[in-house]
Amino acid sequence: MKYILVTGGVISGIGKGIIASSIGTILKSCGLRVTAIKIDPYINIDAGTFSPYEHGEVFVLNDGGEVDLDLGNYERFLDINLYKDNNITTGKIYQHVINKERHGDYLGKTVQVVPHITDAVQEWVMNQAKVPVDDDRKEPQICVIELGGTIGDIEGMPFVEAFRQFQFKAKRENFCNIHVSLVPQPNATGEQKTKPTQNSVRALRGLGLSPDLIVCRSAKPIEMAVKEKISMFCHVEPEQVIFIHDVSSTYRVPILLEEQGIIKYFKQRLNLPIDDQPSDLLMKWKKMACRYERLLKVCSIALVGKYTKLSDCYASVFKALEHSALAINYKLDLMYIDSTELERSTEAENSVKYHQAWHKLCKADGILVPGGFGIRGTEGKLQAISWARKKKKPFLGVCLGMQLAVVEFARNCLNWEDANSTEFDPDTKNPVVIDMPEHNPGDMGGTMRLGKRRTVFKTENSVLRKLYGDEVFVEERHRHRYEVNPELTHCFEEKGLKFVGHDTEGDRMEIIELENHPYFVGVQFHPEFSSRPMKPSPPYLGLLLAATGTLNAYLQRGCKLSP
Repeated sequence: MKYILVTGGVISGIGKGIIASSIGTILKSCGLRVTAIKIDPYINIDAGTFSPYEHGEVFVLNDGGEVDLDLGNYERFLDINLYKDNNITTGKIYQHVINKERHGDYLGKTVQVVPHITDAVQEWVMNQAKVPVDDDRKEPQICVIELGGTIGDIEGMPFVEAFRQFQFKAKRENFCNIHVSLVPQPNATGEQKTKPTQNSVRALRGLGLSPDLIVCRSAKPIEMAVKEKISMFCHVEPEQVIFIHDVSSTYRVPILLEEQGIIKYFKQRLNLPIDDQPSDLLMKWKKMACRYERLLKVCSIALVGKYTKLSDCYASVFKALEHSALAINYKLDLMYIDSTELERSTEAENSVKYHQAWHKLCKADGILVPGGFGIRGTEGKLQAISWARKKKKPFLGVCLGMQLAVVEFARNCLNWEDANSTEFDPDTKNPVVIDMPEHNPGDMGGTMRLGKRRTVFKTENSVLRKLYGDEVFVEERHRHRYEVNPELTHCFEEKGLKFVGHDTEGDRMEIIELENHPYFVGVQFHPEFSSRPMKPSPPYLGLLLAATGTLNAYLQRGCKLSP
C-alpha cells in the first residue's frame, strides 16, 4: 500500500480536496486502484449536525455516513463509493479511544495523546485504506489522505504527529507528502509573494514532515523565477514545485498536474509499476475539459434555497447540474435565489431585493428547489413552486423541495388552505408531510433516514422511469426525517399529482410527477450525490433537457444523447 498525504498551509479552503482528487484521478488513469481518506480535526463525530455555512454541504454516502463535501469530490473524480470511516474526525478518534479505555483495553496505563491517540489514527488509516471502493471489490493500491485545516492549527497537531510517526512505519518508498500552499499577489505591487509558502513549509518541517511536492495555488499562472525561489528556500528540486492557478473548471486540474510531470515523479518516488504516460481515462478528462470551455449555448437554472450566500452549501447540486448541462452541450448559468427574497414580507422591507429575485426567477429556463431544514424561507420556495406549476416551467424538487411541492399542490389545487408539514406546523389540520417516528428519537446526530435505499416505480408511464433507462427500481441516497403522508396520496392522484415511485414496502412516497406539465418532478432522495462527470444524474438531466426544450426528442431517441 502506498500512502500520499496532502497537507495545507497559509489558509484553509485552498483547494486541497480538488488537488487530492486530481492526484487520485491521475494515478487511477495509470491503471492503479485508488482510495481516499479525509481527516477533519473538529470534535464533531460527523458533519451531520453542521449548518452548511460552517463547512459547506453535508455529503451523504451509500452507508448513510454524513461526511465532509470533499468526499463528494473524491467520489466524483475517482468514480468510487466511499464509506463513513473514510472520513476521520477528532471526535471519532477520541470516542474510539475512550470506548477502548472504558472496556479495559488500556488497563493499568495512562491514556495519552501520544501514543494512544496517534496510534489510533495510524491504525484507522491502515485498516480503511484496504477497504475496496471500486465495483470490482479489489483492495486499493494507493491511499490519498487529505488532512483538513492548515499546518499549525492546534486541533490538527495530533494528526500531524501521527503521520510523523507513520512515515517511518510505512517506509519512505511507500509514503509521500504533498503540501498545498498559497502564493498571494497583492494588488499594490502585483508581485507574487513566496514568503507565506516558505513559512508554511518551515512550520511543516518543524513538526517532522518534509514535503516531497509543493503545490502552489495562485490566481494567475506563476512565473519561473518564483518557482526557482520556492525551490531554493524550501529545499526541494524545481520539478518538485507544482503550480496550479485558478482555472475555468476543476476538470482542468488533473491535466495541469499531468503536464508538470507528476506521473513520472510518482513512478520514481513511490516505485510504482506504471508507464510514464496516462491511459485513455485522462484523455477523456482532457476532451471533457476542452468541451466545457468551448460551450456556447447557455441554459439558466434558478436554484431557490436558503443557503445561497456560499456556493459550497449546494456543491453536489451544482455539480449534478453541471454534469447534465455538459452532457447535452450547454453551459450552465446557475442563479442562486434566496427564497426569503421571494416572500411578501421582503417586498414590504426591501422592494428592490424582492423584484430582483422575482426577475431572476422569471427569466430562468428551469427551477430547482433543493433540500433543507427549518421554516425560514419556505414560503418563498412555495411561491417559486407555484409559479413553476402554473407557468409550466420545468421544475425539480429534491427532498424538502418535493415535500413543499406537495404542500403547494394541496393548498392551491385541493384548496386545503392550512396544508403544511408537521416540521413547520405540528398542529395543522391537513398534515400532508409528517415525521417518521423511528427517525425522530430525540437525538439529532445520525438518526435520519440515511444512505442508499431502493425506490420502486409503480407505473411504466413515468418520465423519470424512462430517464433511468426504464428500470423497475433505482437505488439512491436519502437524508430526511419527514415524509409525504401516505394516507392522503389518493387525493393528490385524483387531481393529477402522481406518486410514481415508492419504497420497497409501498409506504413511503419517493417520486412525484405532475400530469400535463413539461417537467414537474419531485424526488425524496438526493440524486446529486451519485452524479458523475461522465454519468449525469437522470432527474437533473431531465430538468436540463426540459429547460432546453429537448426532453421529448431525447425520450423519442430511447434516452440517447445526440452526438
